[in-house]
Amino acid sequence: MTFPFRKPLVIFTPKSLLRLPKCISPLEEFLEGTRFMEVLRDEYADSQSVQKVLLCCGKVYYDLLEHQQKKQIKDIAIIRLEQLYPFPEKQLLSVLKLYSNVRNICWVQEEPENMGAWNFILRTFPQTENKIMLVAREADSSPAVGFPQVHLSQQKKLVQRAFEV
Repeated sequence: MTFPFRKPLVIFTPKSLLRLPKCISPLEEFLEGTRFMEVLRDEYADSQSVQKVLLCCGKVYYDLLEHQQKKQIKDIAIIRLEQLYPFPEKQLLSVLKLYSNVRNICWVQEEPENMGAWNFILRTFPQTENKIMLVAREADSSPAVGFPQVHLSQQKKLVQRAFEV
């Protein structure tokens, strides 16, 4: 590597996040002395009372965050993986150590269970005392249902299931 810092080369994001107020970073996070954060911890949850961790990446995070804050859920932490490959094992383990009372870890993804990052996460997730579970749409031949109303209904159920499992 030529430079002593890392920045993502490609950022995939849906248009719905372009103007979302919660989806911004202050200018200070881009200045000298800062670095790319591969794993982002939950600032809202109370680390001492967290019993469950939701791991995710991408747009589903903002749906989970909205539900968490609306229902004032402080015992479930949402951890974002901002980089999937190479898998940030050390960074993830250091963030998981903040939540010493965790009993359940769930990978949450919008895609059906036979798509998305689940298979990769399952193969590369570090060995911990907690087994990782999946919260996703049922396996399907298509990543999207094609009807906005059905998609919104499925998304709502997915988010609710993530907090209930």
